[in-house]
Amino acid sequence: MTAARTVSLVARRELAARLRTRSFVFGTVLSALVLAGFVLTQSAVFDDRHRETIGLNGQAIAVSAQLVEEARQVGRDVRTVEVTDLADGRARVADGRLDALVSGAPAALTVLVSSGLDDELRGVLNGLVRQQVLRGQLAALEDPTGLDVDGLLRNVAEAHVTVRTLSSPDPHRDERHAVALVVVALLYLGFLLYGSLVAQGVVAERFGGVAEFLWPVVRPGQQLGGKVAGLGLAGLVQLLVVGAVGLLVALATKVLVSTGVAVAAFVWGLVWYLLGFLLYATVFAAVGVRVSRQEDVQAALTPVTVVLLVAFAFGFALLSQDPSGLLTVVLSLVPPLSPLIMPGRLALGAVPVWQVLLSLVATVAVIAVLVRISTRLYRKALTN
Repeated sequence: MTAARTVSLVARRELAARLRTRSFVFGTVLSALVLAGFVLTQSAVFDDRHRETIGLNGQAIAVSAQLVEEARQVGRDVRTVEVTDLADGRARVADGRLDALVSGAPAALTVLVSSGLDDELRGVLNGLVRQQVLRGQLAALEDPTGLDVDGLLRNVAEAHVTVRTLSSPDPHRDERHAVALVVVALLYLGFLLYGSLVAQGVVAERFGGVAEFLWPVVRPGQQLGGKVAGLGLAGLVQLLVVGAVGLLVALATKVLVSTGVAVAAFVWGLVWYLLGFLLYATVFAAVGVRVSRQEDVQAALTPVTVVLLVAFAFGFALLSQDPSGLLTVVLSLVPPLSPLIMPGRLALGAVPVWQVLLSLVATVAVIAVLVRISTRLYRKALTN
């Protein structure tokens, strides 16, 4: 029997055993329901209202207090800062230090944003401009009895803020952001759950005598490879089911209007699940073979789960707050963070091909090293 066939048999045994368990069925159904519920409440959970910093230049500084108050009336937390140099303000908008830069006379405001101005803030600024136009026209009246009401109302209605952008707005930005965070969360749960199952299975086989029983026909490396492959496929099945349910619910409820955005993110999520699972599963397996008692499994796995949690927390925070920042880019290229951060970046938009390739190559290289180490430790543990 060839090594590949042996690994395949072990993998099929692990996969069949896992798919038949009640915990798998219950976990899959529960995860799908949770994701569906998340999608239905997405607008509330992923409310991206946060404290916004708006720069004011020149005469626009006069509307600072009014801007803060009007924004508060619509539920926006706005902080204003004075910007003396327009070039500096433009640079601060480009690198994200300012959410917007407002300049010009109060009755003819111009706002500079990175890619687009949301409707609420646009409404606030339009309201300020119209108030200033109305005050200016009323102040210019010499004879109130000759007031042209229709003309005055027309001038006020036509007044609006001028919006300039540094780049073309992405109409699917909010969708991409929500999908990216969902993908990262699902990957984290998959790595944690099925990586732990690999470690627990390794320990159970060692102390249950299963590995020694199979020794004459299945070598340690084949046994470990089959176990990792089988559990990884079980996790892939669960991810496919949960992801498909979430995608269908999102499209049916119009939470997502762009099928391409969601499908592309889902496909990349599957690719990175396979790579990330292999990476973390080999680490979990290496920890499992070093455990001297079954009771010590959870304690031994704590350092690995902490690393995974830190990777998830970093990925979630960076993708939420600074998805295009230098730190996000660098960490997305470095295993063990890349299996969580890179698929999130891909869901958010275009990533340079060289960065995707570099992260893939680096992850595969680390997996190759970890597989050799885990196999050696597993063989040594069984022969001692």
